[in-house]
Amino acid sequence: MRRSCVGIVAAIMATATACSGQGGGGGGGTAALPSDPAKVSGEITVLTNRTDQLADGTLKKYAAEFRKVYPGVKVTFEGLTDYEGETKIRMNTDNYGDVLLIPNSLSVKQYPTFFAPLGKAGELSAKFDYTDHATVDDQVYGLADIGVANGFVYNKAVWAKAGVDDWPTTPAEFVADLEKIKERTGATPYYTNYKDGWPLTNWTNAIGSPTCDADSYDSLAATDKPWSQGSDLYTIDKLLYTIVDEKLAEADPTTTNWEDSKARIGTGEVASMWLGSWAISQMQAAAKAAGKNPDDIGFMPFPQQTDGKFCSVLRPDYQYAVNVHSDKKSAARAWIDWYITQSGHSAAEGSISSVKGTPLPATLKAFSDNDVNTIPQHQDDVVRVNAIDKASEIGITAQDYRQKLVDVARGAADGDMESFFDDLNGKWADARQGVGG
Repeated sequence: MRRSCVGIVAAIMATATACSGQGGGGGGGTAALPSDPAKVSGEITVLTNRTDQLADGTLKKYAAEFRKVYPGVKVTFEGLTDYEGETKIRMNTDNYGDVLLIPNSLSVKQYPTFFAPLGKAGELSAKFDYTDHATVDDQVYGLADIGVANGFVYNKAVWAKAGVDDWPTTPAEFVADLEKIKERTGATPYYTNYKDGWPLTNWTNAIGSPTCDADSYDSLAATDKPWSQGSDLYTIDKLLYTIVDEKLAEADPTTTNWEDSKARIGTGEVASMWLGSWAISQMQAAAKAAGKNPDDIGFMPFPQQTDGKFCSVLRPDYQYAVNVHSDKKSAARAWIDWYITQSGHSAAEGSISSVKGTPLPATLKAFSDNDVNTIPQHQDDVVRVNAIDKASEIGITAQDYRQKLVDVARGAADGDMESFFDDLNGKWADARQGVGG
């Protein structure tokens, strides 16, 4: 592969500097703007983490429908099983597709170096939700495919067999319910998906849910101790730690398998997993494929209430971007706009469309019926939070620190919960002072 920057993968994590003329000046190169279908042509490569939809032909069907509108454009997909890891490597070169999902490890201020601008914030924010998560200097560099509510995907039949019909309202009650599942059903109460790693990053997306605070993520920039009792991160990570420590997760997390986990929750071998609402339809499909009732798959919010109500933070899923080095920017942008606004895939998958004004999908009917408070996650101070996180080398949006948390909880690494949290707080405080207090 042709290199455009000198250095190893870690170079992506550094403060962004342009590696070519197209990425220079922090402007993101030539804008990728919507174009007349009759004037757009070329073959584009779309990087995707949806290897399941690549295998079953779903993405090819969407590409065929797209070509009816844009006959001059051919879309080719490249599926990456370890999307985050493989994309980070590819982004040390110019060769990271024409369209890609923005990796979680990239800070927002780096977007202009790697992606072409898609338009001004004022214009695009009137059409799409979550544009603030990818805006730099009034330019938007990524459009969210879908919005995501966060919660536990769970097998209702397994929970009912254990004698649990109501959603737990506290972390302690949730753990007690998992213990009942272990004792009464034989199912694995909770599945970490430790080996694949990326599902563990979704626990960070719970920030804001325990306290029902849309500004909870931003507040990380104003504290030296994010893992102190009463804080969201303390509550979130304590719950995961306790689940593993109490042996309510799989016996050997190093052997987990993401694709296999979907079938196992569908058949009732696994009772619950913390994921985004995008996972509901995948688990339902797995249940149906296994000859089980897809309606057994449910979705419950984080087990804590504020003023008697559950809260679930709404945030964007992966955001689509155009490679700043692409010579087919118009075709790439045409695919992004069509896929998000016209393909119908979000409704087909029971996901929350990022197009403004679209109602919640049927998969979240239980949230509507139980008056769950869905709140947007504000990220007005995300650049500063990311700077502190990077300097601390914790990686709150990466998988490593929660894999270590699981290792400590299961006795595979030294320490205990309090020492682990003390270490995290120390690193965060030092980093916060280092970036200007």
